[in-house]
Amino acid sequence: MAMNYNSKDEVDGGPPCAPGGTAKSRRPDNTAFKQQRLPAWQPILTAGTVLPTFFIIGLIFIPIGIGIFVTSNNIREIEGNVFMYYGLSNFYQNHRRYVKSRDDSQLNGDSSALLNPSKECEPYRRNEDKPIAPCGAIANSMFNDTLELFLIGNDSSPTPITLKKKGIAWWTDKNVKFRNPPGGETLEERFKGTTKPVNWLNPVYMLDSDPDNNGFINEDFIVWMRTAALPTFRKLYRLIERKSDLHPTLPAGRYYLNITYNYPVHSFDGRKRMILSTISWMGGKNPFLGIAYIAIGSISFLLGVVLLVINHKYRNSSNTADITI
Repeated sequence: MAMNYNSKDEVDGGPPCAPGGTAKSRRPDNTAFKQQRLPAWQPILTAGTVLPTFFIIGLIFIPIGIGIFVTSNNIREIEGNVFMYYGLSNFYQNHRRYVKSRDDSQLNGDSSALLNPSKECEPYRRNEDKPIAPCGAIANSMFNDTLELFLIGNDSSPTPITLKKKGIAWWTDKNVKFRNPPGGETLEERFKGTTKPVNWLNPVYMLDSDPDNNGFINEDFIVWMRTAALPTFRKLYRLIERKSDLHPTLPAGRYYLNITYNYPVHSFDGRKRMILSTISWMGGKNPFLGIAYIAIGSISFLLGVVLLVINHKYRNSSNTADITI
């Protein structure tokens, strides 16, 4: 027996009526959203709206950029509460595989991840049939030069400058993201069954004699694990605290920097440097942000002038043509 169905459903794309049932339709609901009847607003770009925008951006960004640039240049890189940085050039910490080569669960003290690191750490996941702690390329390439600063007095006897190694890492990193594994009485027992990264001289539980700055919570290690975005970067190494308001942190004189060379850079054609710097409300000395504001403001202002000239020229031409006709 042939079964008839409404041709309207066929046009709507709906299935035929089921025997004894109701017709189904694929037509969208009759609502303002599904029928695209919502109110809309589309800006009309005219010379009267575009030109003021360019000029306003220029007038705002240029003074801000000049202020930031001047503030950055006024930071003296030898006085105040002084921060010591080490810098590397041509080292691409932002490479995708390098950035992923770590196990955050292991760094957070997870016991299972300690003995069974993530496969993202390959080829620095296991060594000598033991799991590496900490695993991954980031940890394996940790900067390990030692820097010591001395003031040479009049009697030519060097006086060591006290370099504070705690308080250089972010609080959230030190207290939340990085934790030593639970367990034994000593840190060595907690890392039992693991081995050190291939390029390290000592295992992770021998990074420092201070138990609050050893293992995964060692601040030099934590600072290194926060990867840089550009191939030329600096990382905080030590803090030189100002002891008295009556005396500068680093008095004028001759200084001697002693470097224990452990970190080779020839393989990637890199360079190393040491920076002493104070900070301001915008951080350390970095003129890039000020230059960027000045550049954007200048470009916007220049575009505004160019578009104003073009608009004036062609508007006059249009008015002349109208009069001629």
